[in-house]
Amino acid sequence: MKTVVYVETSIPSFYFEPRTDPEMVARREWTRAWWKVALEKQELVTSPAVIDELERGDYPSRQECLDLVAELPVLAIEEPVMDIVETYIARHVMPSDPAGDALHLALASFHRCDFLVTWNCTHLANANKFGHIRRVNTLLGLFVPALVTPLELKEMDDEH
Repeated sequence: MKTVVYVETSIPSFYFEPRTDPEMVARREWTRAWWKVALEKQELVTSPAVIDELERGDYPSRQECLDLVAELPVLAIEEPVMDIVETYIARHVMPSDPAGDALHLALASFHRCDFLVTWNCTHLANANKFGHIRRVNTLLGLFVPALVTPLELKEMDDEH
């Protein structure tokens, strides 16, 4: 059975990242290398939140980003998901934008995704926040997805 990976907005954005400084080039290349393997080895899913964020953006690769995730299954934003978002915000797990990081984490948790893949290392793929996220999800009776970057997932795939 394939692992389920929630693809957050930063992934298609970095797949088409145009900046040429070394860190941005590395993230783009790691994202592309992971994506190529992930399509075969993992079940990639996304959400209306990701599609909405990509559609609202005004940037040159907007359509390419949307096309990249167009074939992925889209997780439903059910009423309990919004309750989870409110709890994350109230407990200071995530910033107060209900359509942002809290929604991505709530969707991945509610739908029991094995991983949430992101380049957002401030609010999501942040080891310092993971204990707080785990405690709140446990209190809510929710699954706790691993919050990782494409590089971390690629390295895990390379080991197997």
